[in-house]
Amino acid sequence: MKHAGTTPADRKPDTFARPPLVRELLLVVGLFLIYKLGRQAANGHVDEAFRNAGHVWDVERAAHLPGEGAVQGLLLHDETLIHLANTYYATVHFPATLLFLAWLYWRSPRHYVWARRVLAALTGAALALHLLFPLAPPRLLAATHLVDTGRVYGPSVYGAQPATDSMTNQFAAMPSLHFGWAVMVGVGLVVATRSRWRWLWLLHPAITLFVIVGTANHYWLDSIVVAALLSVTLAALRLPRAEPVRPPQPWPSVVGQREHAAVYAASGAHR
Repeated sequence: MKHAGTTPADRKPDTFARPPLVRELLLVVGLFLIYKLGRQAANGHVDEAFRNAGHVWDVERAAHLPGEGAVQGLLLHDETLIHLANTYYATVHFPATLLFLAWLYWRSPRHYVWARRVLAALTGAALALHLLFPLAPPRLLAATHLVDTGRVYGPSVYGAQPATDSMTNQFAAMPSLHFGWAVMVGVGLVVATRSRWRWLWLLHPAITLFVIVGTANHYWLDSIVVAALLSVTLAALRLPRAEPVRPPQPWPSVVGQREHAAVYAASGAHR
């Protein structure tokens, strides 16, 4: 016979209940639209974007950072590898992040709420920097002598004329949300899972970094800046601790009740 309080239905549920699905879908779609509109609002500063690109390139050389060309040289040895890198850049960024959020929503609502807040804050900070510091990517800066692998080898997500590209803002290189979101996906999955193989999720940001630099879509500094922004965001929006589940308290046994009654009766007899 099971005592009350010992069945699974009586166990304390997760304190972070799963948010309503429709509300979350509207929220994620709304954040995506703000992201796209924000990038469009930062468009049009062509001259400033190229001036900033020259400054970034000079700072990297002064800091003795490894040249982006060294990474691209690895890709240029094999056209198949270039196609894979371009495809990864074009197709993995958004789907991987959405799948990450969907999986957390279903499997770990507490981690989902935390990850969604971090991604929203990081994206907002990145959009503010896009507005304040328009930046042409290295593939457009002649001083880098780098190849625009997307345009030359395909596939490419950008228009042939960056200054008149109405679909995307090609002058929002810093910070790299490609890398920032990838790091958050990797870190979030490491935190939310318990498998000994969970550290392999960090391959996603590592591959992303190799791709965005090798395809000349981002500078090293773009990744360094977004990593710093993500670190501040994670420090400010820490994952709330789950409240410990108290062990069920079974009803006293009949023997225990009799012993208690006997002790009580004995104490009353000596009064």
